[in-house]
Amino acid sequence: MSDVLDRFTPATQDWFRGAFTAPTPAQAGAWEAISAGKHALVVAPTGSGKTLSAFLWAIDSVFRERADLPEEPKKDGSRTRILYISPLKALGVDVERNLRSPLIGIGQSARRLGLTAPGITVGVRSGDTTSSDRRKLVSDPPDILITTPESLYLMLTSRAGDTLRDVHTVIIDEVHAVAATKRGAHLAVSLERLDALRRSHGAETAAQRIGLSATVRPIDEVARFLGGADPVEIVAPPASKTFELGVVVPMDDMTNPPPPPGAPPEAPGIDAEYTEV
Repeated sequence: MSDVLDRFTPATQDWFRGAFTAPTPAQAGAWEAISAGKHALVVAPTGSGKTLSAFLWAIDSVFRERADLPEEPKKDGSRTRILYISPLKALGVDVERNLRSPLIGIGQSARRLGLTAPGITVGVRSGDTTSSDRRKLVSDPPDILITTPESLYLMLTSRAGDTLRDVHTVIIDEVHAVAATKRGAHLAVSLERLDALRRSHGAETAAQRIGLSATVRPIDEVARFLGGADPVEIVAPPASKTFELGVVVPMDDMTNPPPPPGAPPEAPGIDAEYTEV
């Protein structure tokens, strides 16, 4: 199998190879499916690079489509391309911070290679977002929007929904936390409404859906929730756990402990050990 990184643009390849030794099994499997345009459910333990596996191809796609455009794209009110949905607001904040490294790094690699390095913006909308910030997200939509299931529902029922009509990738983190809940039912409806919005503006395919989870059972059921009527590629590389065990004791010989502090000395001629009589 050829190197999956060869499917990315030169700038993205350069950044990744400079930052990491090689893709993890979860990343390689995810990029095989995602680069083929399939919906994907990535199940892998924490620290396996799941989040980057979901974002990197989508980010690379935005860089690719913006490569021949001016540094500042036209602000037409409909340029959000990537939608990240998390059931936890705190997780969304962490993701926003973690995206800075690849976005800055790929831009630097592009400039070093003499390529165009378009700026990619990130925005957050949740229940904590102020009214002024919400208005800004509508007037100047970010390329990547981080949100929650509830905020997505509210956006799709308001004027803000029009900013999502060009979304091509939807990433759902901790998908197991919502799959079998009322929130999950609402989210499933919102995803279908998002695709209907895309079709009403000329899109011929649904937005690509990528689900992420460290622990999800049963996988097949969650995959059906993620894809709706469409098939989903399950990426679940075997996870091996290694344990390092050690025993720490307060003394070298537990069979012959010293007398406790303040204990009287043993009487001469009397064995300290008990003997059977």
